[in-house]
Amino acid sequence: MHLDTPVIHLNKVGEALNKRLLRLGIKTARDLLFHFPFRYEDFSQVAGISQLQDGQETTIEGTIELIANKRSPRKRTMITEAVVTDGHAQMRVVWFGQPFIAKSLHVGDRVFLSGKVKDDMFGLQMVGPSYEKIKETPPHPSNSAGRLPLAGEEPLHTARIVPMYPLTMGLTQKQLRMLIKQVLPVAKELEEWLPEDIQDRVNVMPLHEALAHIHFPEDMDSLRHAERRLKFDELFLLQLRAEMIRQEVKRETAFDIPFAEEAIKTFVDGLSFTLTKAQKIAAWEILKDIEKTEPMNRLLEGDVGSGKTVVAAMATLDAIHAGFQVAIMAPTEILAKQHFASFQKLLPDAKILLITSGEIGNWKLDIGESSKKKRRDTALTYMKGGEAQVVIGTHALLTDDVLFNNLGLVVVDEQHRFGVEQRKTIRAKSGTPDTMPHFLSMTATPIPRSFALTLYGDLDLSIINEMPVGRKPVETKRIEPNKREQAYGFIREQVKGGRQVFVICPLIEDASDKKQDTNNFKFSGNTDALVQISNFKNSDRKSVIAEYEKLSQDIFPDLRVAYIHGKMKPAEKDETMKKFAHGDIDILVSTSVVEVGVNIPNASVMMIEGAEHFGLAQLHQFRGRVGRSEYQSYCFLFTDSDSWRVAERLKFFSSTTDGFKVAEYDLEMRGPGEVYGKMQSGMGELKFATMQDGELIKLARDVARGIDFEKYTSLKEKVEEWERRVHLE
Repeated sequence: MHLDTPVIHLNKVGEALNKRLLRLGIKTARDLLFHFPFRYEDFSQVAGISQLQDGQETTIEGTIELIANKRSPRKRTMITEAVVTDGHAQMRVVWFGQPFIAKSLHVGDRVFLSGKVKDDMFGLQMVGPSYEKIKETPPHPSNSAGRLPLAGEEPLHTARIVPMYPLTMGLTQKQLRMLIKQVLPVAKELEEWLPEDIQDRVNVMPLHEALAHIHFPEDMDSLRHAERRLKFDELFLLQLRAEMIRQEVKRETAFDIPFAEEAIKTFVDGLSFTLTKAQKIAAWEILKDIEKTEPMNRLLEGDVGSGKTVVAAMATLDAIHAGFQVAIMAPTEILAKQHFASFQKLLPDAKILLITSGEIGNWKLDIGESSKKKRRDTALTYMKGGEAQVVIGTHALLTDDVLFNNLGLVVVDEQHRFGVEQRKTIRAKSGTPDTMPHFLSMTATPIPRSFALTLYGDLDLSIINEMPVGRKPVETKRIEPNKREQAYGFIREQVKGGRQVFVICPLIEDASDKKQDTNNFKFSGNTDALVQISNFKNSDRKSVIAEYEKLSQDIFPDLRVAYIHGKMKPAEKDETMKKFAHGDIDILVSTSVVEVGVNIPNASVMMIEGAEHFGLAQLHQFRGRVGRSEYQSYCFLFTDSDSWRVAERLKFFSSTTDGFKVAEYDLEMRGPGEVYGKMQSGMGELKFATMQDGELIKLARDVARGIDFEKYTSLKEKVEEWERRVHLE
């Protein structure tokens, strides 16, 4: 037998069983080895019958004194009853609907029985336990009582830590265990891809031993060691791939941007607020990075409202002071325009250009009234000629006609990572194609550090985990249905006091708002939302259109209410957001289009309808749209759900404003796939490791950092093979 032996050639595998195994993707002996248990039942402790207690899950060893089948009183079910003794006490054992057991077990057979003990009117009994015959050695002439299990015949299904596997219809746990036990010897043929010196350094067992113990652990300690090896393998592969990307980037050459100490000091002294310690640390890490001739590749992660923009502005100032251009890319036109306004305030002397598909903005006034085409042509000339120092836009900056003169720094907002091909595109446009610009990615999505190290192992990480001094925490409350009118009254008082309000709905419009083919209707919000829009004909989710009509006509007819959603034309969205920013709108009803980056300091209330339809990470982004000034702000959560899970989630969310705590909780409750969605594409499925394995994640990252792939060619080949497999999946 070999690793590639088809399962059809194994003992006791016929056509029917082979088809069932194929449904699980099991074709070969290798596939069986990598079909892992999803849980275990610990029946390793063998107890005497007289010691048993009601509810105990255990194993007993005994001899069958009586076994027979009989019909249930209504004669619908066959019951198999047995009496087992361990020499000191007896116990009744019952199986329902398994009459074949009476043919498999006989009076006098010694057995292991593993299951849950029940105490009822019949006394102590086991119902439906796993059973296994004990194959014994013949009695020794000098000791007729000294019978022992045959060597190599240790139990598989009882009296041990028992593996439980994913199954398919018609396949049993016993069948799978016996097949995996059959192929386990060929695990030694597996290539040990982890070099011995690394195995020793991280203290893990060889791969073939890990497979043996993951399927049939001798004890909990051996199981933990096996899991540790398989967890490390998964995490190390991720970190090795990230390190290969990191080293590829580092092989490029960047301009060294000298630290403009006086300019930075003047900038900081001129701010109307004091930088937090976390902001200072992040800024220093970035400024030191761009002093090097290796391209910076850093992720700046901060909670909503933590002040990432001012840190990016310091790096921008440093670059333009040295004569380099800076490109700032945002995911949406709304956010690009907001950055344009923010950077104009932070760097009033800089020559800043806004270029999107919808609008051209310029520090000059002489082209303000020209045609859109002329404004664009003039803007492109300023970029290519080097007159424009800072260029802010969307990914329209990647189009063919956009060229720079001397690009030294690229800031990418809410993309987390800039791919290798995108870097090459930027380099070709930079005006200095022999050098690579420095790259700074920013995100307001709080990501637990352990997950960030796994997801972005190729990036250096800076975290802003403090809020600006004097910022008041947003008060968050779940509003019960009978308190809705009170909430409306509170909102009215806030508007009377000069504040503004966001109202978030899961849908743009529902089937009753507009007759249409709802199966083709698409949600124009963030894809991270826990909302399936393709079929909502009978949905009770609140829609923007219906909510706008209710609020503007019935609840607040005297207030200025407007709405915005992703299906609106860019010009319409821009006009609405401009009015809201200028204070010409009191209440803005929206989908999650306002989730990221929108900055309205005067807004003090975030009202979220259908809160159960959003993940906590997204709710936190919504909440981050308020609380951006000295005014006390509020987040109201509305839900019609009576689910206790929803209640627990919203209760936790209301208890903290710390985005990193929210992210940890969300990650633990829902897992990385649901929380971060496409953000983790290409990671592959983690079967053993979790984001709670912080120590192992750090260890894998530390070992991978700086590894010599010329020395460890097998590691490079393993990563490339793994990447191909993940891509195919």
